[in-house]
Amino acid sequence: MAEDKIKVADLNAWFGSHQVLKDIGFSMSEKTVTAIIGPSGCGKSTLIRCFNRMHETVPQARVSGQIQLSGKDIFREDPVRLRQRVGMIFQKPNPFPTMSIFDNVVAGLRLNGVKDKSRLEAVARQCLIKAALWDEVKDKLKDSGTSLSGGQQQRLCIARALAVSPEVLLMDEPCSALDPISTARIEELIHELRPNYTIVIVTHNMQQAARVSDFTSFLYMGELIEHGETKQLFTNPREKRTEDYITGRFG
Repeated sequence: MAEDKIKVADLNAWFGSHQVLKDIGFSMSEKTVTAIIGPSGCGKSTLIRCFNRMHETVPQARVSGQIQLSGKDIFREDPVRLRQRVGMIFQKPNPFPTMSIFDNVVAGLRLNGVKDKSRLEAVARQCLIKAALWDEVKDKLKDSGTSLSGGQQQRLCIARALAVSPEVLLMDEPCSALDPISTARIEELIHELRPNYTIVIVTHNMQQAARVSDFTSFLYMGELIEHGETKQLFTNPREKRTEDYITGRFG
């Protein structure tokens, strides 16, 4: 039995007086992929932004409850250190526009004080290989990160996240701005990364959730309606609201 990597208990989150998450509780095993599904505005992105304490960076946002990472309370950890351990890939690819492909990948290492050129080069190559991008960019590492296609930019952002050796990767609808071919590449990449990372992916795409994840959580109006193995949740959901959402009756 895999150990719990993330454990959530009695989690509530607000924007001002508006409560967006209500008493969320579940856990995620190490080196598994968990998909978070649910209609727009149900709290999916807010939930994963709590995992690396980005929710708190929004003015008037607050959170209560417990989140543990490897058995330790994340709210007692330095947020900068936490975000190195819990990397995030956003909906829209966001390479640093003034930086080259190489500089994008090693930006986090440089921020941490790494100056050794050979180490930076080795990590950049390794992470671009892991992100299935090396063969496409190895001859143009000095080009701007924004010169790449949308799908390549998203893989560059994944390489950048991997460079600081995270334990968890949060992906907030990483394929929503991509074409079907680029989407397939990202899904293949999730499969390749799964043995080494705990991955949480927010997706609107039911088929994608079924393809890439081991476990699925269904959120509705800020509440966790159901969490379980993906196969079970999609074929034999315990809750009627889960079944109604998956079969397209609402949402």
